[in-house]
Amino acid sequence: MFSFQSAQRILRYRYVTHALRSGDDPVTVSEKVVRRIMREEGLAVVYAKRRARYSSYKGEISDAPENLVNRAFRAAAPNELWLTDITEFGLPGGKVYLSPILDCFDGGLPAWSIGTSPNAELANSSLEAACGTLREGQRPVTRSDRGCRYRWPGWITICEKNHLTRSMSKKGCSPDNSAMEGFFGRLENEFFHHRHWSGVTIPEFCRMLDAYLRYYNEERPKEKPGWLSPMQYRRSLGLAA
Repeated sequence: MFSFQSAQRILRYRYVTHALRSGDDPVTVSEKVVRRIMREEGLAVVYAKRRARYSSYKGEISDAPENLVNRAFRAAAPNELWLTDITEFGLPGGKVYLSPILDCFDGGLPAWSIGTSPNAELANSSLEAACGTLREGQRPVTRSDRGCRYRWPGWITICEKNHLTRSMSKKGCSPDNSAMEGFFGRLENEFFHHRHWSGVTIPEFCRMLDAYLRYYNEERPKEKPGWLSPMQYRRSLGLAA
């Protein structure tokens, strides 16, 4: 039986409606009714105000590749268009950084890296891991912001070796990064902001973050693909085993 509390109070009324309609004992109910009941019962999601985003931009250290995406964050198949960025989590015991690769086909994550330093190794390792999932002939456009991690020789070498086409957002144009910002916003709201992290060590936090990202890929339902997770959606199309 679905319960708002068991879902850690992170799901909005559309997700609650879907869970009620598709459970073992389905309930026929409209989104409007669910929203009203949640409001009357004080069942509010525990999202907190978003903090300032970490930025790796250090100025124009080299020529930037062309902006090939222009906010068209859509792909007709997996591994056509990847997005990446780095975000920071401030904990009582220190900072943790996440470098994910986001596939615009379904919002899935081919790979990610978690570490305590936003260095080139963090960015490069996530890209290399994502490239390890590519099939013959797949050569994604890989879009990033203008951060220094994506302009150093190591990153460029990985792109060239795997025949990736580099693309960068315009300078100081946050809407060009809206798809990654949207992912980071969901991640922080559902996983980070509503919890108290005192007493949680950095290694424990990294394991918990990794577990959430696996849940996001394998189980977290998304409305657009028919309330399936990214991997469930791919399996439904015969694109994954």
